[in-house]
Amino acid sequence: MAPITPDSAVIEVAGGVDTHLDTHTAAVIDLVGRVLGTEQFPTTTAGYAALLAWLRGFGRVCRVGVEGTGAYGAGLARRLRAEGVTVIEVDRPNRKTRRFQGKSDPIDAIAAAKAALAGERTGIPKQRDGRVEALRNLRIARRSAIAHRADTQRQIKTLVVTAPDDLRARLRALSVKELIAACVNLRPDRADAATPATAAKIALRSLARRHQQLTTEIADLDELLEPLVAAINPELLAVNGVGADVAGQLLVTAGENHNRLASEAGFAMLCGAAPIPASSGKTTRHRLNRGGDRQANAALYRVVLVRLRWDPRTRAYAERRTKEGMTKKEIIRCLKRYVARELYQIITSNDLELAA
Repeated sequence: MAPITPDSAVIEVAGGVDTHLDTHTAAVIDLVGRVLGTEQFPTTTAGYAALLAWLRGFGRVCRVGVEGTGAYGAGLARRLRAEGVTVIEVDRPNRKTRRFQGKSDPIDAIAAAKAALAGERTGIPKQRDGRVEALRNLRIARRSAIAHRADTQRQIKTLVVTAPDDLRARLRALSVKELIAACVNLRPDRADAATPATAAKIALRSLARRHQQLTTEIADLDELLEPLVAAINPELLAVNGVGADVAGQLLVTAGENHNRLASEAGFAMLCGAAPIPASSGKTTRHRLNRGGDRQANAALYRVVLVRLRWDPRTRAYAERRTKEGMTKKEIIRCLKRYVARELYQIITSNDLELAA
């Protein structure tokens, strides 16, 4: 669609993009919210260039709201940022709005543009071209390997429970390490696989080998992850209760461009550690925050557990709050908020831009 004014090159416009796997739908509006056009582009390098050129054909682009900057919109967000365009991360329209306005890619793109223009969303997308992005990729592989190894271990124990009596008697009292070794050393007769006893041995040996393979994979990834975390932010690793796994998760949550975090309160909210007001009338209270990055929240939880066991100051705080009538869960929530504040200062004081 062509620009609607002859002097459009001197006006300011805002864009919005609804992202998908194969195509992106873009919309452009002027500063009073009038829709100037919508268009669809392929998710390729040439498509990104064409999308930006199309937006600039309507005037000077002040900002662009993009859905899914961490998924389908990651490539477009990188291109826009490289071209000096301000990118705003926007959420999909809420369900109530969609019930009244309907659902289509152009409608969602227009909603993204209006949200960015109105300042309803001000989130700055993570940069995905540095060492923190490399850390995120490695952690995805490690987390997947850990989850699959745990599933494999559960399946082995389930097979042992239902195995024939003699096999179950040999395996049921073994530790996990001994159980895996014993299952790997089983020598079933494959020609007799139709019998339950032989089939159980074949299955146990196969699962045990898979468990060993995943353990080796996890160890190989740890050899890459620990030095990388130490190189990005060594001060974070030195904090009481923070190991390479916790530090890696918090660095990924904060992102390469940690300056996008406006305050320590914002970081706590991002980690799901900020209490949510739930007051009404004469009742003043806060409730549990179930939002945010749950992996980051779990990392803060592990820090708190370590400190509750080994840190004298944390133990003294827990004892004092217990005497005041707080439950252990409430104390842990408070401690997670304090830990988030402490670690935010360390994360943001480390200059990731110079380190990259």
